[in-house]
Amino acid sequence: MKNFFFPILLGLMAATALPGEGACGGQADPCCCAVQPPLRSIHAYLCGFHFYNGEPGRQLVAHHYCSRVSPEVMQCVIYDANRTGARLLGIEYIVSAKLFKTLPQEEKKLWHSHRFEVKSGQLVAPGLAEAAEKTLMADLVPTYGKTWQTWHVDRNDQVPMGIPQLLMGFTADGQIGPRLVAERDRALGIVTADKKARRADLSAGPVLPGADAWQQGEAAQLELRVRRK
Repeated sequence: MKNFFFPILLGLMAATALPGEGACGGQADPCCCAVQPPLRSIHAYLCGFHFYNGEPGRQLVAHHYCSRVSPEVMQCVIYDANRTGARLLGIEYIVSAKLFKTLPQEEKKLWHSHRFEVKSGQLVAPGLAEAAEKTLMADLVPTYGKTWQTWHVDRNDQVPMGIPQLLMGFTADGQIGPRLVAERDRALGIVTADKKARRADLSAGPVLPGADAWQQGEAAQLELRVRRK
């Protein structure tokens, strides 16, 4: 990768006000807490799909708002929509292939590849011009993500209930429900198939060993254990 996470996004996203921004009357205004440094560092908006590890039928749309921690690490907060009042669903950490290679074997089982997500057109950057989006996707295609879901909205939970669950990304055609893709595309005014066609020339090597362990029958998941004194 020439430059992990495409720094031009910093300028592109800076022009878009974060929720609450612009409503502040000054530093003393309580609403200003919404735009303090951690949120101001968010510079990329991505939309894709996830499924619960071990339960491939539990699929959902994920709106990621991401910031860069280092040249090799990105962190994202995930919502169920891109509008005011959206529910915070969880988090995703994204690492470069270089860093992924250094992880312990057991740790790698918790991570999913982004190769198919990018090449298939499932992962998009709404609002970016096509050329800028493609450049970003070229940086993301060899990366790996670890995603934890804390609010299980597919069960219609009114509040976050239970414990976090590990999510994965799709790796081949025919895995995701076409209706979910169609609904996402309609909401964003895009066509996933067109994205796929435009990315056919993106260079993407093979997925590194250890990622997408669910494909080898190892679907790691959290379970709640109560310790009694």
